[in-house]
Amino acid sequence: MTTPFDQKNNDIGKRPVPGSKTAGLLMAATLGAFTLFGGTALAGEATTISGAGATFPYPVYAKWADTYAKQKGVKMNYQAIGSGGGIKQISESTVDFGASDAPLKSDALAKAGLLQFPMVMGGVVPVINLPGIKSGQVKLSPDVLAGMFLGKIKKWNDPQVTKLNPGVKLPATAVTVVHRSDGSGTTWIFTNYLVKVSPEWAKSVGTDKSVAWPTGVGGKGNQGVASYVQRIAGAIGYVESAYASQNKMTYALLKNHDGKFVAPSDASVQAAASGADWAHSADFYVVLTDQPGAGSWPITGASFILVHKTQKDPKIAQAVLKFFDWGYRHGGAAAKALGYIPMPTDVVNMVEKAWAKDLKDTKGKPVWPAGKS
Repeated sequence: MTTPFDQKNNDIGKRPVPGSKTAGLLMAATLGAFTLFGGTALAGEATTISGAGATFPYPVYAKWADTYAKQKGVKMNYQAIGSGGGIKQISESTVDFGASDAPLKSDALAKAGLLQFPMVMGGVVPVINLPGIKSGQVKLSPDVLAGMFLGKIKKWNDPQVTKLNPGVKLPATAVTVVHRSDGSGTTWIFTNYLVKVSPEWAKSVGTDKSVAWPTGVGGKGNQGVASYVQRIAGAIGYVESAYASQNKMTYALLKNHDGKFVAPSDASVQAAASGADWAHSADFYVVLTDQPGAGSWPITGASFILVHKTQKDPKIAQAVLKFFDWGYRHGGAAAKALGYIPMPTDVVNMVEKAWAKDLKDTKGKPVWPAGKS
């Protein structure tokens, strides 16, 4: 089975051709922002929307925004500053929407006057740098992964690691942990998983967008972690699947909830996502880590959008919702090509019912629907 990490196709919409517009957009992730515009907007419509937050969905938002700008003439400014920054900026109303990979619970949403909804799902992947080792050659169990990030497994040829990998020549190289230095939903997903599989991690570190890491070096954004892992022999880090794919990083197989070693792939992330019970989850609060199923990728999560329930500028609100409606209904192929799992149609319909019910202008008038894309 072909995974997003094994694809060799450089067609537009699958992997960016070096020097192409798409490659430029994805390279812009290292700057933490993009601005896109084009086409011709209809008279009376907002032509600029702004957002900030998660780096996890950055590649797919960049791809969608490029296409949408050409088709609709609406410019999108997005700062990939991490989920913590996105929550802060939308709470302070300095952007039109925030993006977070860590879903907010109902009390936090109510306090801030926010509505959240899921946009895409994807995997968080342990990536490694061991010269001579290819993707999928090294197997890691939950306790070994936690042991490395706790700083207790210090060498790649530690007996706990070699026992999992008979026949693989593991070096005596030091294990260097690379983690996020910024407030990150990717960190929240990763540490949420570690809390579930490691009692010691749960007791000593816990889960949050930022934690007190027992060991390692920090990189800003998925791209910062990817860069450090690629430069340091013996490194292990965690990045969103699209970054692993785009940077051709070496990934490890991971033992899942059912005791099977699985690779990060479209199929394994989809298997984990299939267990999501969106219909019975208040405010779309769903956590997909450590899902059962022989084929499930164990570190899977959704990425969420945050908007204010009371919208001061209905035209801007409608422009934001039209963009994400377009992403739901026309962006699935681009999402899949970049290693994400699009939201199912029934979930999209639930989300847009919530838009119609809960999003109002200052006079209490609904801002959706408003001429869908």
